[in-house]
Amino acid sequence: MGAEVLADKVYCYPFQKVVTGYLNKYPTPLEKNVTAVTTVEEQTDPATGIVYRRRIATCNNIIPSFLRKWSILKVTNIYLEEESWLDMKARVMNLKCRCLTWAQYASMNEESVYRESKHNSNWTEFSQKGTITITGAGYLNCILERFAQTFLKQGARKEPQ
Repeated sequence: MGAEVLADKVYCYPFQKVVTGYLNKYPTPLEKNVTAVTTVEEQTDPATGIVYRRRIATCNNIIPSFLRKWSILKVTNIYLEEESWLDMKARVMNLKCRCLTWAQYASMNEESVYRESKHNSNWTEFSQKGTITITGAGYLNCILERFAQTFLKQGARKEPQ
């Protein structure tokens, strides 16, 4: 089955400001569930100037306690991997994110794009598509997918700090 989340937004701020805000927004006291973001790889392509980053986010496990009765859900932290490609010449940043914690039971993928608006160079357009598919949890698959979908929708609505 699976669940999908789509989001589109226009930020009335220049691309550079939005991207800088995004890359520096965690950790912050305003978001207690993201406790750390560690850059594990960063390189710039000398020919294109595109900056590739791979980061690992450490998040609190926000799964409701009644679902944590199952051993696979009894973890303190959830780890997410984010890859990004920042092209300042083209004024676009592509991102891919996936959950590392329950990779054997769930597929959580998110693809996002920040780009300078074609209508106003002082604005930034954002689009995001997230998918969640849970397997191996039997009758809990649907419940966990709905919970994950709600979580993704909340994340998609958040503004860069």
